[in-house]
Amino acid sequence: MRGAIPPRQHPGYFPSFKRPLPFDPYLCERYFPRVPEGDDTTITQALLQRNASLMPTAAEEASINLMVSKVKQILDGIMTNPQMAAKVEIQEVREVGSFKKGTMVTKSNVADLVVILKTLPTVELVMNLGQKVVDDLKADLKEIFGCVSRAYGCEIAGTQAVVRLYVTISPPCVPLLEPDLHLPVAVLQENMAMIRHARWFEENGNISSLKVLVRCLKDMKKRHEGWENLSIWHIELLAHYSINHTSNRQPLPLSHAFKRFLQLLSTGILLPGSPSLSDPCDRGLPLTNFYSPADMDSICCAAQTLLRVLSHGGVKMLLGTDSRQVNVTAEVSMWDSVVVTPLEKAYGVGDEF
Repeated sequence: MRGAIPPRQHPGYFPSFKRPLPFDPYLCERYFPRVPEGDDTTITQALLQRNASLMPTAAEEASINLMVSKVKQILDGIMTNPQMAAKVEIQEVREVGSFKKGTMVTKSNVADLVVILKTLPTVELVMNLGQKVVDDLKADLKEIFGCVSRAYGCEIAGTQAVVRLYVTISPPCVPLLEPDLHLPVAVLQENMAMIRHARWFEENGNISSLKVLVRCLKDMKKRHEGWENLSIWHIELLAHYSINHTSNRQPLPLSHAFKRFLQLLSTGILLPGSPSLSDPCDRGLPLTNFYSPADMDSICCAAQTLLRVLSHGGVKMLLGTDSRQVNVTAEVSMWDSVVVTPLEKAYGVGDEF
């Protein structure tokens, strides 16, 4: 229609090209009966053992819980008495991220809080807020703390734990922002989205197998080339889909969900033009809208190589528990006389789709 406002085009928006629905054997077992793939107990045990090693220690949990409670106590005090921090008015504080979802990993003792301000946020105002939190923590706990400015807000660091403050404002205040003075609108919107993500996971992710799967996949993201830009939020969505979206509505066992996650990425669920999953917290946009074509190619390429390694018994290599140090997504590896060569990327950074 003439005069209509065109839809917002994200980096991965390709309106003129559509792929067929990626093949998913778990949705068509009636027509394609699955062939037994051997003993899945090995994969299940490997996942559970890796999850146990990735769990935060009791000392880590105690230190992060203490710091979060103290920071929230200080922020609640500022909320009820804005005079405690000059020119800062807080509307609400919400726990988000891995700390809220119960998917934290060891040696990453970081918790995330979203702070919704009534005051329009500038870098100076956010730093004043962070410094006030640091001063009160020092007075209360008699330890060393520091505040560092970040693009999303600020980071409160102690010797045992870190709390990140993601600053945002309520939507009616967005038109009042000045680009050269306040934090960017895109950053504030991303921070607000973290609240929706945490709420969705709280309502839909209260399954132990999902948390195990997400924790292991987050660890794999750190170690395998090609998954650097795979969003943790999308890992959570795809992991939930892999477990729960079945033809008989019964959740899949952990080992099957792990293989299905790799199969979905391998068959192109995040490739350009794919009828991908929709983000339930962002206007139903396809997940492919949040990636560049080069990122989508890298994610799919790495998943295909990882799936081949898994099919030949390399689950420990995928999870990082194998004694051999091989970068399987970038180096040739051998599994029972089968050579697995990493796939070449079909899309270059300078190419056009």
